[in-house]
Amino acid sequence: MRKPFIAGNWKMFKTYAEAGEFVAQVREGLEALTAKVDVAFCAPFVAIPAVAEAVQGTHIGVGAQNMYFEEQGAYTGEISAAMLTPFCQYVILGHSERRGYFGETDEGVNKKAHAALAHGLTPIICVGESLVQNEAGVTVDFVSAQVEAALAGLSAEQAASCVIAYEPIWAIGTGKSATADDANRTMGTAVREVVAKLYGAETAEAIRLQYGGSVKPSNIAEYMAMPNIDGALVGGASLQPDFVELVRQAVG
Repeated sequence: MRKPFIAGNWKMFKTYAEAGEFVAQVREGLEALTAKVDVAFCAPFVAIPAVAEAVQGTHIGVGAQNMYFEEQGAYTGEISAAMLTPFCQYVILGHSERRGYFGETDEGVNKKAHAALAHGLTPIICVGESLVQNEAGVTVDFVSAQVEAALAGLSAEQAASCVIAYEPIWAIGTGKSATADDANRTMGTAVREVVAKLYGAETAEAIRLQYGGSVKPSNIAEYMAMPNIDGALVGGASLQPDFVELVRQAVG
C-alpha cells in the first residue's frame, strides 16, 4: 500500500516570521495525522529554516520549491541540493510556473531529479497540460512525454522513490479543477502506465502520484478515493489553518 502524501506548495507567500508562526499554529493537528499520511510544507528558500525549526520533533516534512542541478559554482541566485539537505527532505521540480515563467525544460527537470536523488532529496516532479492542449485532446501524449523525460536515466529504485504531481495548468489557482474521474484516468494512463512501460509493474505500483489544481478541504476526499491518486500538491489551501482539515479529509 502506498502511504498518502499531502504537500503544501506555498509559492511566493510567507516571510520567515510568518512561516514559523503558521507552522506552530497547525503543527499539533497535522502531527496527529502523520501515522496515516505523509505531510510536508514546501516553502520559499528564506522561510525553509523557520519551517524546519518549527517541525522539529514531529513527522512533518520540509521541502523546497526548486533547486539547481550543479553542485556549486558561479550561478548567481541559484540553490544547490547540498544547500537544501540540512533542512529539507523534498524538492518540487518542474512546476508549471517554473516552466512557464522561467523557461525550465524537461531536460533541466531531469538533471535536477538526478541531483536531488544523489543528495537524498525526494523529487516531487510536476507534469501537466495547458487548457489548449487539453481541449485539443493531446493531454495523454504531452504528459506521457514529460514523465519519460523527467525519469530518463534513473534506475527503477530511484524512479519508485520519486513523487509525480499531475497538475493540469488550467486548474492551478483558477478555482477550476479536473474531475476526480478525469484526473484518475490521466494519471493512470499518462503516468502510472508510462512508469510501468519504462520500469515494470512493481515500480509503477510503488511510485506515489499527487493531484494538484484548486484542491480544497471540500473536494480532497473525492480525489483520494481514486485508485491512481495517492495525495495532493496543494497551493492556496496550504496557506490557511484549514489545511489541517484538508489533510484530515484526505485520510477519512
